[in-house]
Amino acid sequence: MKTWKKIVGLALAATMAVGLVGCGQEKQAEQSGGKDKVHLTVFAAASMTETLNKLAAEYQKDHPNVEITFNFDSSGTLKKQIQNGAECDIFISAAQKQMNQLDAAKDEKANPDKLDFIKSDSRIDLLENKVVLVAPEGNPKHVESFNDMAAKLKDGSIRLVMGNNDVPVGQYTEKILKFYNLDEKAIAAAGNITYGSNVKEVTTQVLEGSADCGVVYATDAFSAKLKPIDQATKEMCGQIIYPAAILKNSKNQDAAKELLTFLQSDAAMKVFESVGFSRV
Repeated sequence: MKTWKKIVGLALAATMAVGLVGCGQEKQAEQSGGKDKVHLTVFAAASMTETLNKLAAEYQKDHPNVEITFNFDSSGTLKKQIQNGAECDIFISAAQKQMNQLDAAKDEKANPDKLDFIKSDSRIDLLENKVVLVAPEGNPKHVESFNDMAAKLKDGSIRLVMGNNDVPVGQYTEKILKFYNLDEKAIAAAGNITYGSNVKEVTTQVLEGSADCGVVYATDAFSAKLKPIDQATKEMCGQIIYPAAILKNSKNQDAAKELLTFLQSDAAMKVFESVGFSRV
């Protein structure tokens, strides 16, 4: 009889343990909103590194089931990675050109390879940035403005650092040089122009003093604590718009849409605007 009671007691204890585990699992599911973990991969222009990391931390507090991984680099590099099959849910470019090249809704001039990687109906113009001229601490060569930069590049008295031609900040700088009728190739051959593979590399060269001035985004100048000398006008290099879109092959379309909506919210915009971005 004692053995039988012992067996029944053990069975009851096991049943209660299972019930407690079940309750714990239900409670955990309630705390996470009853949702499975969602992993989002965002490819974004290097100039967004600080702001997006900050916003992701805030977003994940309210969305504990969402894990966000960023890949920051030049928009040209990111575009190539997407084209080569990299897993990506959202792409945020620092220029329309790289987004256009992945958008089947664009004509042959904008998308010559007829690539079809983004959901055209999800595409938005997220932010506007500004292109500025910066110099190392103390501004040793006394570069006073874009006009002064152009004059000193003509006489070979300064060295400029700019982005490569496949990087949006480099493409904007090319337009500025053309605005001043400067021969970029000749100036570079004379050793008066150096290059960076993305805007962070350009900023680093300025900070290290390996160039006398550089052309970067206002947001990168802010992040690097560099005071802009001058700001490029729309006539000089056009408008700097950051488009964003969801990728067609994203396995998390709804979660990606929700994150993209958050990035357009007033709360997110306050963070963007605090470093120099603005609404389009």
